[in-house]
Amino acid sequence: MYVLALLTALSALTFMDRQILAVLLQPIKQEFGFSDLQIGLITGLGFALTFAVLGIPLGRLADRKERRSLIAWCRGVGGSVAALGALATGSGGLTASRAGAALGDAGGGAASMSILADLYKPHERSRAMSVFGVGNAMGALLALLLGPLFAEWWGWRVTMVIIGVAIMVLSLVLRLSISEPVRAIAQVISEPQDGRQQAKSAVALIWSEPVTRFLIVGAACVLIAGISIGAWNVALLARRFDLSLKQAGTISAGAAVLSVSGSLFSGWLTDRLARSDVRWQIRIPVIGTSLAMVLGFGYLLVGSDMFMLSMACMLIYSFFTSWWAPATYAALSLVVPTERRATASAMVLMAGALLGNGVGPIVAGWLSDVLNTVAPGEGLRYAMAIMMCTLLPAVWAFYRALQHYPGAYRKAHAPVVAAA
Repeated sequence: MYVLALLTALSALTFMDRQILAVLLQPIKQEFGFSDLQIGLITGLGFALTFAVLGIPLGRLADRKERRSLIAWCRGVGGSVAALGALATGSGGLTASRAGAALGDAGGGAASMSILADLYKPHERSRAMSVFGVGNAMGALLALLLGPLFAEWWGWRVTMVIIGVAIMVLSLVLRLSISEPVRAIAQVISEPQDGRQQAKSAVALIWSEPVTRFLIVGAACVLIAGISIGAWNVALLARRFDLSLKQAGTISAGAAVLSVSGSLFSGWLTDRLARSDVRWQIRIPVIGTSLAMVLGFGYLLVGSDMFMLSMACMLIYSFFTSWWAPATYAALSLVVPTERRATASAMVLMAGALLGNGVGPIVAGWLSDVLNTVAPGEGLRYAMAIMMCTLLPAVWAFYRALQHYPGAYRKAHAPVVAAA
């Protein structure tokens, strides 16, 4: 339990660092005079490019080397680079700071999930993954609650330093206080011995399985919408309803609390239902994403004069939008061989980084600038509604994964059944 708590806390701080620019968009935009497109490039490009380069190699490293050291080094170095963003004098420095956040996620996320898969039994993994997934929502909550306060007291630059230093300290605590868990017995497979060829072979094998392919596609599509909303929601609330930064942050914090609740509830529900029918492992993402899509459109498309209805839709959307993650990551750990688990998780995280971080905020910012010329003051809202459309292919992908999951599960667990 201590390991899970520590990994979750470190994930929360890392995600807080990722989200802090979303909270500080307005003061940063005012200081540098950035357009929405420039903001989208800053929040997405540096993160996405770094993850694209390092995601799979670090995932393969986590499958073969000591994971606690990998997590500590990547999170710690990432935190230090992110803290240096306080010295930025323009878009280049801020983009580089996002690259630091990407390093922490690329090396820490997949390795953490690999450790949890070894620490928890199959029927407990969805709950463990849901607790770990709470780290992201808690990080967003901390950014929304503390970000405006820190920015008001000390400015956005000091805020970035505080978060970066906290990440470095907790990374050191993790390295010194936990032991590397024993890996589950790996299946015997034939792979090329060259490291680069091993990575290519592992990725190809994971992608060749329909269930894992559709899970990765579904996760990437969900993250395009989710990260776009997360990056722009505070600014959207402030612009659309004429709220202060603190008011918009408080409302978004309430949404983050519900996202935490949704993640924990879905993890518990998945473990409970999947004991009698393994298909519930994927049905939960299908149901949650479908409901999130309907509620997300409700939040964005009801009139600006219907504040309470819009907020109700946003808050309930936040509860369901996190349902996909615990079940999906647990499902991957249940059908992917032990020696490829971290690589599979890294593929999901990399797809999310490239499309969610790399495409989402940038396209949303560009659409906002374009649509503002057609509908002044409403461009960002309509841009978010367009990004929300990616939940439709996400539902389709999860449904297709559901069709293949029972067979993949039986295949993965056949040796265990035979041995029994």
